[in-house]
Amino acid sequence: MKQDVFEILIYLFENYMYDEGELEQDRDVLQQELMDAGFHRSEIGKAFDWLEGLTVAGLDGTLPSAPQQSFRIYGERESEKLDSECRGFILFLEQMGVLDHATREMVIDRVMALDSDEVDLEQLKWVILMVLFNQPGQEAAVAWMEDLVLDEVVAQLH
Repeated sequence: MKQDVFEILIYLFENYMYDEGELEQDRDVLQQELMDAGFHRSEIGKAFDWLEGLTVAGLDGTLPSAPQQSFRIYGERESEKLDSECRGFILFLEQMGVLDHATREMVIDRVMALDSDEVDLEQLKWVILMVLFNQPGQEAAVAWMEDLVLDEVVAQLH
């Protein structure tokens, strides 16, 4: 995924995700706003497609069922996109109870939908936050991830 698409996703998340209805109702207005901000129409479309995949992931029953004590083996493409630091972070979140097997698979699905060869840890954290935000009953996990992601953003600004 080009940096512009990721920047669009973060912009939309930070500015519109808490206004649940506005993102869908004002798609044309949002597209124009993003184009006025200098983003390309094709990148905006990719960002909207990625978000649409986020809301439908797992709703069709395609997420595999796994026992709580299962261990995830990453495929070759997944390992190329998610380095050992990212895979370790996902495992850490599972062990902490922030991710379960279903949300882990959704995170991996959304990472694989990104149009880039690699995803760094910072990008992964944003993807995890977006996935958890769109899952009912994940308020505590969202708050935990928000603190983690936003505290790092503030620390980088200082």
